[in-house]
Amino acid sequence: MSERFSSVDDVTARLSEVGYLASPSVATTVYLADRLDKPLLVEGPAGVGKTELARAVAAVTRTELVRLQCYEGVDEARALYEWNHAKQLLRITAGRGETWDETRDDIFTDEFLLARPLLRAIRSDAPTTLLIDEVDKADQEIEGLLLEVLSDYAITVPELGTLEAHHPPFTVLTSNATRELSEALRRRCLFLHIDFPEPDLEERIVRTRVPGLDEEAARSLVRVVNALRRIDLRKAPAVSESIDWARTLLALGADTLDEHVVEETLGVLLKHTDDVARARTHLELSGAERS
Repeated sequence: MSERFSSVDDVTARLSEVGYLASPSVATTVYLADRLDKPLLVEGPAGVGKTELARAVAAVTRTELVRLQCYEGVDEARALYEWNHAKQLLRITAGRGETWDETRDDIFTDEFLLARPLLRAIRSDAPTTLLIDEVDKADQEIEGLLLEVLSDYAITVPELGTLEAHHPPFTVLTSNATRELSEALRRRCLFLHIDFPEPDLEERIVRTRVPGLDEEAARSLVRVVNALRRIDLRKAPAVSESIDWARTLLALGADTLDEHVVEETLGVLLKHTDDVARARTHLELSGAERS
């Protein structure tokens, strides 16, 4: 049983020390994932802090963050391990007068094994935090590879046998819910849904991450961001973009969000031309935050 955190309050306090302000549900689930040695599956819209949660846990537990970034086509060789074929070929070419059986036994050893993120986390001599990011982007086949890892913290390499973790990693899987994950994968995890934070919490996040920002400016910024999230955009502003916008205001020396500042800096929040156009129209019609 791991004891990275002593209580839910301990999770909340330590994450806040590295700038991650956790809601009660986030702190409770992180504590339970640690205490039960269960992987944590975090779903929610892009930009709500799912990946940042794994980074924060790694920071406060002082463990290496091992990240597997998932994408369509990621396979066993990228996720688990592969053999160093070039080095194997050199070994075979060099020859030492052995029989083929002797050579084969030699080239399928640790010396020729290239560990990818999952195997690296399993075999690490020190505790790690394993981030399997955007698992919904991977093909369903990759979920089968994850089942053994998430159930037993072990990986079977046919030539070497089953390799078990010295220190089960604190594991976070993130998903933007672009496709439905298998029930088998979900059963192995504790589940946490993170949505965009309530305005009060987002204001505290912004002020924590950008301490030089005026209180009223932070409040106005969050109100504008939340107004934009309520309209139909291709990509709603992420929390990280709220923080970037706050830093932008500081860089410009802007004390208030007037119309000129908002219009000139919308590109910090929005990444598509049509989104910027919709935002300008919406803000003019609603009369939102242009003081």
